Amino acid sequence: MTTAAENLTANHPRRKWTDYFTFCVDHKVIGIQYLVTSFLFFFIGGSFAEAMRTELATPSPDFVQPEMYNQLMTLHGTIMIFLWIVPAGAAFANYLIPLMVGTEDMAFPRLNAVAFWLTPPGGILLISSFFVGAPQAGWTSYPPLSLLSGKWGEELWILSLLLVGTSSILGAINFVTTILKMRIKDMDLHSMPLFCWAMLATSSLILLSTPVLASALILLSFDLIAGTSFFNPVGGGDPVVYQHLFWFYSHPAVYIMILPFFGVISEVIPVHARKPIFGYRAIAYSSLAISFLGLIVWAHHMFTSGTPGWLRMFFMATTMLIAVPTGIKIFSWCGTLWGGKIQLNSAMLFAFGFLSSFMIGGLTGVMVASVPFDIHVHDTYFVVGHFHYVLFGGSAFALFSGVYHWFPKMTGRMVNEPLGRLHFILTFIGMNLTFMPMHELGLMGMNRRIALYDVEFQPLNVLSTIGAYVLAASTIPFVINVFWSLFKGEKAARNPWRALTLEWQTASPPIIENFEEEPVLWCGPYDFGIDTELVDEEETVQTLIADAAGS
Repeated sequence: MTTAAENLTANHPRRKWTDYFTFCVDHKVIGIQYLVTSFLFFFIGGSFAEAMRTELATPSPDFVQPEMYNQLMTLHGTIMIFLWIVPAGAAFANYLIPLMVGTEDMAFPRLNAVAFWLTPPGGILLISSFFVGAPQAGWTSYPPLSLLSGKWGEELWILSLLLVGTSSILGAINFVTTILKMRIKDMDLHSMPLFCWAMLATSSLILLSTPVLASALILLSFDLIAGTSFFNPVGGGDPVVYQHLFWFYSHPAVYIMILPFFGVISEVIPVHARKPIFGYRAIAYSSLAISFLGLIVWAHHMFTSGTPGWLRMFFMATTMLIAVPTGIKIFSWCGTLWGGKIQLNSAMLFAFGFLSSFMIGGLTGVMVASVPFDIHVHDTYFVVGHFHYVLFGGSAFALFSGVYHWFPKMTGRMVNEPLGRLHFILTFIGMNLTFMPMHELGLMGMNRRIALYDVEFQPLNVLSTIGAYVLAASTIPFVINVFWSLFKGEKAARNPWRALTLEWQTASPPIIENFEEEPVLWCGPYDFGIDTELVDEEETVQTLIADAAGS
């Protein structure tokens, strides 16, 4: 006897593996292309980090020379931000948004494919800068340092970011249009999944801030090649203007990197806690509040750049204020967990890791929002520790949670849970061992972005380097799990988690046009009031309702 999912698959074949290497316009193919590409760059950027931590295990330059360290540091930061976390968020958005709103594809499928195919050339350009002298000015590329660190390497860095930024803009146009215009008729804004709310807020930020970064990069390129003096103080330019333009994008970029994964966590927790989400509208509106406030906090990166005192007070207040909508989300997630039937699988463990790690990053963020404290720890390792707790402890943990949660839907196979738990344990230990000592190093006065340091900082640096090795080792069970589960994993049912959002109404993996017929919306995407324990794994609550209505 064949199941409903098997009949659906037989009648509607899926994409061939060769489609993933072509200019395919299917949003699911593009989503997986984004995800795989981003993880390839993750391994490259991570290897640069391991080389840096190996050098920092001793105070002397005995592994790489300071010039090479500066190049590795610059490319590591650029790759991990612009070629891993940002495209990984776009990967989930591409794959999930049409499924979640019940449509067959993105609003502009060809534009979607163009957006992806701008990313690999951008990454290749960036890495190829090693052949002409990679940039050494850090991922911020402040002038006048960036004007002295090697013209052609810096120019390749600029071209790479312009390509990746254009990709983000095109993707954001697609996400906003699809969410607002292509939902099924029964889905209003307050019944769509919270991941869609998160991507609506993220895409708004991208559209408002990314063009400002592009303008700064183009003007910097003119300074490098044409000899202009927009930011070059030798010719009367002002480097602080570059900082304003850069951070007007790059602080919102922190929320561009974290908001999609707030959405991921908002999907994972209610399903694996078997409870409706606590405070649906509060979480949805807080995403929009973060998007708005994220545009008016950029100058807290410039408290030591001659910013007037009254202006520093304004940016201190707005930076502290943005903790309020973030706190609303955390309290709502904790309220969802309270009294739930929690399933401690790999997806949920990484969600717990996200909550605990991001809390630390958020608390230290409130600390550095204070002008006196920020001046004290500015350009020290305290900032590095804070930044990584937000982006690795936050975005990366939520990213892995999402991979484990939607892996059955994307591949039709269940993951290996023992390997997933091992991955979590090593990642959690490695992350805390790597980045927690950096806070103490910063308070002791160790500057960031340096290869040489005083011997008194060595013990904590050794501890941090050991943690980095553990973090590198954590990727081994993850990679093994992905390939083993892809070929040998247990076949996944249509809805193995008994979730209630629309993507679980189609086969695993979905058919080419997603749904055989328009899916039926249950009264809410997180209403676990029905005893879903009694529902067959092959059918969702919505499918049962549709069958009853049809009969």
